[in-house]
Amino acid sequence: MNLRDLKYLVALADLRHFGKAADACFVSQPTLSTQIRKLEDELGVTLVERAPRKVMLTAAGQDAVQRARRIVAEVEEMKDAARRAHDPASGTLRLGVFPTLGPYLLPHAVPALHARFPRLELLLVEEKSDVLLQRLRDGKLDAALLALPVHDDQLHAEFLFEEPFLLAAPEQHPLAQAKRLRIDTLTDETLLLLEDGHCLRDQALDVCRLSGAHEKSGFRATSLETLRQMVAAGVGVTLLPALSVHEPIVQPAGIRLVRFADPAPSRRIALVWRKSSALDAFLRQLAEVIGTRAQAQLAQP
Repeated sequence: MNLRDLKYLVALADLRHFGKAADACFVSQPTLSTQIRKLEDELGVTLVERAPRKVMLTAAGQDAVQRARRIVAEVEEMKDAARRAHDPASGTLRLGVFPTLGPYLLPHAVPALHARFPRLELLLVEEKSDVLLQRLRDGKLDAALLALPVHDDQLHAEFLFEEPFLLAAPEQHPLAQAKRLRIDTLTDETLLLLEDGHCLRDQALDVCRLSGAHEKSGFRATSLETLRQMVAAGVGVTLLPALSVHEPIVQPAGIRLVRFADPAPSRRIALVWRKSSALDAFLRQLAEVIGTRAQAQLAQP
């Protein structure tokens, strides 16, 4: 058994196709197939069900893939540790961020990161939170910006900042005239929300439960910008994170933003990475830069 064969198995599990897995590993299909067979022979179990048009993992195969992912990730972290020992702020960092945060935080944070770490190459990946968490566990990301709480004993979450929500309402809406809102002012209000899979949806539903508001039936937006445009069109009200209403974001005509009185509804953002990561010390520095820049932006009126 060697590391190469484990990488072949992981590729096959991800792509579920011998030809595509072979291409991803830069080997011929017979070579990959032969090595998977040898791995099965060594372990004494069948890892893969080979159907004419489909590749499926057996129960033993699923277990082996999980273990192989951890082994491959540990080896990559060993290589990272050796490289970072010479210059922790050089090389490539794979950073994940979820869609309702990335476009509004990164324009402020990335220039600050480039100024602090000029030799660092950032590879940014925007995905929903559950996808980011899985890629983080699999070693496909070095760190991810996520909303707390994060429930995983293998991950470290470094708190960065707390981002309040604002109510976005059409200009003619009664709540649009308020200077400050109490959370219970939303009782019986109908809110426009995002579709399933967005952590902002879950956060907004928490606010609904606390305030007595409810979701508008028959409508679920695919993005924050869709929500913003629907409010401007007079369809309803919604919650927007504070960073999404700061410059350089331009609000459409016909929308009013109203702040909540303390304690305002909010979300807590953290930088998350594996506890076993060789980049731990460097990621703490990275977290400090991102957190400081975000807090400075949120402090502006």
